[in-house]
Amino acid sequence: MLKRIVQACFLITGGTLGIILIPDLLSLIQLDDIPIINNPYVSAVLGAIIFYLITFWAVDYVANFIKWFEESLVKAPITDILFGSVGLAFGLIIAFLIGYAFNAIDIPFLNTVAPILLTLLFGYLGFQVGFKKRDELLNLFSNRKRKNAEEEVEKQPENKLKILDTSVIIDGRIADICQTGFLEGTIVIPQFVLEELQHIADSSDVLKRNRGRRGLDILNRIQKELAINVEIYEGDFEEIQEVDSKLVKLAKISNGVVVTNDFNLNKVCELQKVAVLNINDLANAVKPVVLPGEEMNVQVIKDGKEHNQGVAYLDDGTMIVVEEGRNYIGKHIDVLVTSVLQTSAGRMIFAKPKLLEKAL
Repeated sequence: MLKRIVQACFLITGGTLGIILIPDLLSLIQLDDIPIINNPYVSAVLGAIIFYLITFWAVDYVANFIKWFEESLVKAPITDILFGSVGLAFGLIIAFLIGYAFNAIDIPFLNTVAPILLTLLFGYLGFQVGFKKRDELLNLFSNRKRKNAEEEVEKQPENKLKILDTSVIIDGRIADICQTGFLEGTIVIPQFVLEELQHIADSSDVLKRNRGRRGLDILNRIQKELAINVEIYEGDFEEIQEVDSKLVKLAKISNGVVVTNDFNLNKVCELQKVAVLNINDLANAVKPVVLPGEEMNVQVIKDGKEHNQGVAYLDDGTMIVVEEGRNYIGKHIDVLVTSVLQTSAGRMIFAKPKLLEKAL
């Protein structure tokens, strides 16, 4: 079908050029005095026949070029096509205005060649500027829209998009946080995160497969059981390979917040000036405050690293190092807090048995 259309275009082009050029060609070879040949209809038929014969050689090349161009347009993101077309239109308008000014100058070369060169130059520059500056233009439009709606959302709670990454979905605590109402707004789950989660769930490794299936169960719970708005982002950034980089890109475009418990992604978001919510930071912030001198009852579970140390844990997983606690392994004892150490990995409490304090 495409080849038929190309051949029809060649016939129309050949007939048109035949009407325009063949009379001049006949005059050049001094055959314009023959009425049968020097006829517009005959010229159109001759031009169409000539171009039809050309199609036997050129139709495959033209059809392949059209197919390649069509596939490139289909694969390209709609934002690239849209902003590239807008830039091209502006470039052509500027070229027309400058070319119109040259028409006032009575110089044959400028009137003929300059408009063509200006059209090619400004059309190319306009397309490249619109294509490469699309992200900045999107941010400009989003900032202007946000300023126009600033008065309407001034008294409303924060409603930025919350974009979930794979690690926080597998972790599972995000569902409980959403259920308590501490996480407001719309939850966004990108399609490329779902694909990564599905790939983990299909892994041959048993541990990875269980983690992936747990993540899918958490998503089903968030979407079906919790009263929170969940949206699936269908877009993708094919020029970016890493999922974390895609999350940062999506957060920049949508002015959203990345929700994660990945330490490295947290740092990347901070460097890229992207808002981020870390579940581990939230967990550390809501842990009970323990001060030196307080008394608590714990169960010593195992040996510590140092001599005669014992290790116990609170319900939230906080480690308690009990000095002289090795003899109490497997027992519940009362201890007194001596110091608290806060590290990047969490909090560690140092204590000693209360019985030793009484003995002293």
